[in-house]
Amino acid sequence: MANAHLTIAEVPIAPVSRRLFGSFVEHLGRAVYSGIYEPDHPTADEDGFRTDVIGLVRELGVSAIRYPGGNFVSSFKWEDSVGPVEHRPRRIDLAWHSMETNEVGLHEFSRWLDKVGSELMLAINLGTRGTGDALELLEYTNLPAGSSLADQRAANGRSEPFDVRMWCLGNEMDGPWQIGHRSADDYGKLAAQTARAMRAFDPTLELVVCGSSNSQMPTFGTWEQTVLSHTYDEVDYISCHAYYEFKNGDIGSFLASAVDMDRFIDTVAAAIDNVAKEKVSEKTVAISFDEWNVWDIERWEKVDKIHGVENWPQAPRLLEDVYTVLDAVVVGSLLISLLKHADRVTSASLAQLVNVIAPIVTEPGGPAWRQTIFFPFATTSRLARGSVVGVRVEAPSYETVQHGEVSLIDAVATRDDDGRVSLFVVNRSVAETVDVTLEGLWVVDSTVMLSDEDLAASNTAAEPDRVELAALAHDRDEDDRVVLHLPPVCWVAIELSPRRVGR
Repeated sequence: MANAHLTIAEVPIAPVSRRLFGSFVEHLGRAVYSGIYEPDHPTADEDGFRTDVIGLVRELGVSAIRYPGGNFVSSFKWEDSVGPVEHRPRRIDLAWHSMETNEVGLHEFSRWLDKVGSELMLAINLGTRGTGDALELLEYTNLPAGSSLADQRAANGRSEPFDVRMWCLGNEMDGPWQIGHRSADDYGKLAAQTARAMRAFDPTLELVVCGSSNSQMPTFGTWEQTVLSHTYDEVDYISCHAYYEFKNGDIGSFLASAVDMDRFIDTVAAAIDNVAKEKVSEKTVAISFDEWNVWDIERWEKVDKIHGVENWPQAPRLLEDVYTVLDAVVVGSLLISLLKHADRVTSASLAQLVNVIAPIVTEPGGPAWRQTIFFPFATTSRLARGSVVGVRVEAPSYETVQHGEVSLIDAVATRDDDGRVSLFVVNRSVAETVDVTLEGLWVVDSTVMLSDEDLAASNTAAEPDRVELAALAHDRDEDDRVVLHLPPVCWVAIELSPRRVGR
């Protein structure tokens, strides 16, 4: 058994941004068709959306949802997705080698967002298209009335504008896999030109420029520097994307994935600060971590990829990872990293939402259920409120292959206006229970824990409730301090109140 001490700081890092709890729906696999939309399903509503999925998305607590991609957006023609459904063209999607029917488009997805209570974060195609197409989409979505495109939107059933606030200027343009991939210099010029044009329409728009698609890209760092040198004055965010994979049985490194996320964010923040200094700017561009999750990328490369010039399946089963307890603990630790950097990261999107590397899974005509990663996300979204405060961690460390020496314990907290604290902690030890002492006098109001002796346990159609949250054991020491008993490989969330005389 190991011991650790946590001290919750008084000084806030930053307010908790609700946009940290965003997600992502791409026209990929079964994310849309038989995911959120299945008109023949027993639970389908009048618009064809599965109400069982709507209920789970509400429970998940998702704030903003990035749409429609992702790689999909880089050859997408937005006008294909509006107007009478029966007249919409079927198009091949080069990103995922699939057939897109456009049955669900901008209007339908917006109605679905209203049902789940989330904000639209709209991505535009800067792969095969450019500034003019972006302006037409902006006019269609946001102009109240009076132009041909605004009138077209009204004729298509939406008299009021969609009023989209947050726009992504393309997707992963640093990646050679991206349709329309460009150099940092070429992309930066196009993004700046598009941003200036969009701001001529509405200077209050929030614009996200593409950063690196992962921290292992050979251009990482220099990409951010170059792109921001072109766009700094025109944009509000630069994106980060990161996926983490359990490889070669290296559980220690996998459990420490958040260390890589920490370094990724710190490096991008340093690039932002460097460009701001060069430009003598008082403005700080924020970070939108608008793709992050655990993903078995090797399985995608070897098993899921679709090939063949005549093979364009509609809504194929792609990237349908089954998540384990181990995966969920890592996801919980990544949420801790995002909160720790709330002064720089003010928007984030778990990628993705339904069926595709997702916390929610469905069967066509059948049930929907929560994957293991659902629980840390839903709990953190529900409990993280007020301001983020740091936590000083005194704990043993261990050596990892990928990340060097890493603490067994990681933690962050939030504090609301009444002084109540939500504390999020992860134990990375594979073998040891860690007794964690909270410095100060606290009352434990509630605890939840994700842990299991079988780290490979998962929720499936046959056993949808195999993995659930449980209570965390705790007591007090001789100095009346709370002591939390964290089993190996666990993620926990604790609600605390300051202890007062008589309590």
